[in-house]
Amino acid sequence: MTLLIHNTCGILTGLKGDAARRTGSLRIRDGKIVEIGDLSPHDGETVLDAKGGVVSPGLISTHHHLFQSVLKAVPTAINKPLEPWLRLVPNTYWSRIDERALNVAARIGMVELLLSGCTTVADHHYLFADMYAYDPTAVLFDAAEDLGLRYVLARGGTTRTRKFDTDEVIPAPTETLDTMLKRVDALVSRYHQSGPNAKRRIALAPNTPTWGVTPDELRQMAVAARSMGISLHSHLSETENYVRFCLETYNMRPVQFVAEHGWVGNDVWFAHLVHLDESELRLLAQTGTGMAHCPQSNCRLGSGIAPAPALDALGGRVSLAVDGAASNEACDMSAEMHCAWMVHRAVQGAGAVTAEDVMRWSTSEGAAILGLSDVGRIEVGATADVVIHGLDAPRCAGMHDPLIAPVVSGATTVRHVLMDGKPVVVDGMIPGLDLEALLAEAKSVVGCLAVS
Repeated sequence: MTLLIHNTCGILTGLKGDAARRTGSLRIRDGKIVEIGDLSPHDGETVLDAKGGVVSPGLISTHHHLFQSVLKAVPTAINKPLEPWLRLVPNTYWSRIDERALNVAARIGMVELLLSGCTTVADHHYLFADMYAYDPTAVLFDAAEDLGLRYVLARGGTTRTRKFDTDEVIPAPTETLDTMLKRVDALVSRYHQSGPNAKRRIALAPNTPTWGVTPDELRQMAVAARSMGISLHSHLSETENYVRFCLETYNMRPVQFVAEHGWVGNDVWFAHLVHLDESELRLLAQTGTGMAHCPQSNCRLGSGIAPAPALDALGGRVSLAVDGAASNEACDMSAEMHCAWMVHRAVQGAGAVTAEDVMRWSTSEGAAILGLSDVGRIEVGATADVVIHGLDAPRCAGMHDPLIAPVVSGATTVRHVLMDGKPVVVDGMIPGLDLEALLAEAKSVVGCLAVS
């Protein structure tokens, strides 16, 4: 059972330096990459014609909120910064997300991810209410299984209710720490796979280390997660208000605060990290603590631009993520790569970041942060999560260096996506998916949410 990806323009490997580019064909056997180079088809071998397209690893989004895929462009919040946006969107609508809405939202998000070349998503889901008559975890894992994605559930939640400026908002669900840890432990037993190319993972992910739990609980969570053999994840330093609160409350900057409570290391990654000083950057790099860089969401909410190139230059770990579609209006990893390539140049100059850097953040670095050491790169021995990006759209015409088109063109046409060497996108479509029916369901769900 071998497959030869033939007739490529070239290969972006997801690796660093001179290893970032390869030429030739790709041979896959039993879900693994076994040869790269000037290859000819074997007798009886399946040949996949890349038609001059670019081959890359499957893209990896390290921070998402899939339930938000039915909460795009809410009119009251479209021009609001993070704090009022939180009240007007997730905290206004969370109690209306029933099983049907979550199922449709998850599938919309995953379909968009797949069609933009993403094969692995870490979903920070924090809606686990006793009022729900369904199991959100089962809905999410089932959707990922049906569509063929690797799925990391960053299991969120809070032990403390956050106060808003109106009593009309139904408080988000809370749990005691003991209840949360018992439920996470049960999820680990049910779903978590520990292999380097695992398809299912669990991480412990309180919504925020500063507002959502007490400092003592934060420390207990770190101990508990490590005893379960799972990673830690949360939001951190997304806005200047976040930093100000931490300084006023704990007399420490956020990265220093989490470090004091056991929340740094190569088993920890944080979304955003927009507002960091030099000491925090050094601490993140020295401890191997990861960044999930979400440039489009940060731009959309006016939060700022995370110092991803600076952390990368220090030897720190940077990955890319689409964040929730309610603060991005999309889940397109190609568009996210383009934004990451552009936005740092706007403030730091044209040499701030290269297309190869962005591809690395989007693949091998993301895989390493999620503990998936066998995916995220085109290399002999790696698991064959592979994308073929087409170059036959007008936006790709006229390129002198077509190999970097998946990053610099804004969005390429994804022709084929393989996961474990098996097709999950074929000729730009997901086999077996009734896209028209899914879009109609999404429209119906949005209508129900809007009139509730």
